[in-house]
Amino acid sequence: MTRYSRREAIEEMFHDTLIVYADGTPRTQHVTTKFAVEVDEQAGTAVSRSYVTVLQALPDLPLQPIAGGRYHDRFEWRDGQWRFVERRVRINLVGDVSRHLRQVAEQRKFFPVPARVT
Repeated sequence: MTRYSRREAIEEMFHDTLIVYADGTPRTQHVTTKFAVEVDEQAGTAVSRSYVTVLQALPDLPLQPIAGGRYHDRFEWRDGQWRFVERRVRINLVGDVSRHLRQVAEQRKFFPVPARVT
């Protein structure tokens, strides 16, 4: 598993991985549901687990789920606030991410996916 830390490294990973459109976004929305949070007040830590569904819509692509999985997060109480320490993402359902992930789009240039017949 690759680990990213520091804001700059995380931003670089997103820039290298995601297709960003003219509005400056990947045109996706991550919907998180079914949160379970466990807080250890004495230690000043917390963990949470949730489901995530990634939706995408483009002018020529109807709104659709493109991925689903789980988030596992860790938090720390610092300077009077809860702060993110770590997010682990497990994606176990993958749909058409060809308009979301750069690597998939690059691979399609060499290995075209057959057109869908409807």
